[in-house]
Amino acid sequence: MQIIFDRAEVRFGAQMALEPLTLTLNERRIGVIGLNGSGKTTFARLINGLIKPSAGKVTVNGHDTVAEAKAVLSLVGFIFQNPANQIILPIIRDDIAFGPKIRGLKGGELTRAVDAVLSRFGISHLAERRPHELSGGELQLAALAAVMVTRPEVVIFDEPTNQLDLKNRVVVERAIRNLDENAIVISHDLALIEDFGRVLVFHAGKLVFDGPADEAIRRYREIALS
Repeated sequence: MQIIFDRAEVRFGAQMALEPLTLTLNERRIGVIGLNGSGKTTFARLINGLIKPSAGKVTVNGHDTVAEAKAVLSLVGFIFQNPANQIILPIIRDDIAFGPKIRGLKGGELTRAVDAVLSRFGISHLAERRPHELSGGELQLAALAAVMVTRPEVVIFDEPTNQLDLKNRVVVERAIRNLDENAIVISHDLALIEDFGRVLVFHAGKLVFDGPADEAIRRYREIALS
């Protein structure tokens, strides 16, 4: 997996939300940290085309996120900060089946794909449940299963442990660490990304640090406490 930012920037009217950015991402685990409003979510949403660059471009495995949006969406999964907003059907099994169904899977092939991803994340017992019956950690796993059943190559997590208690936080952290796929994790939970090989720090719409987790966390703390 290779993600390339080529002088990509984002403006909302007169406001520069993300300064021109040039970098290449190909590590298995990448953390993204920064204060609220720093540009980190804008950065992440450029990767799957939820936000289009005002100038420059972003490519995922050579596919332009604007000109080849459909191809990019098949490569990049996105888990939103509130997974309840991502689960659109009333039964968990049906929601997980939605993505592969619209891609043409049906019958036994569809059933096997859904059963396999439920088993992969240890949530087969939740298949017939409704979203409001699930804990925060279970919701995150259900949303992750609904994304992973479509077989993306990279998954972006936006604050995956936000508002989770310790038990559910550990469940979600374990699921992220056990993924074979690449993951980009936006988080204020510094413990979640402390052993990542690469961490990006954003501040005021700029990438201000790009390197090892320990140095990135130290830089972030300096910014937050200054």
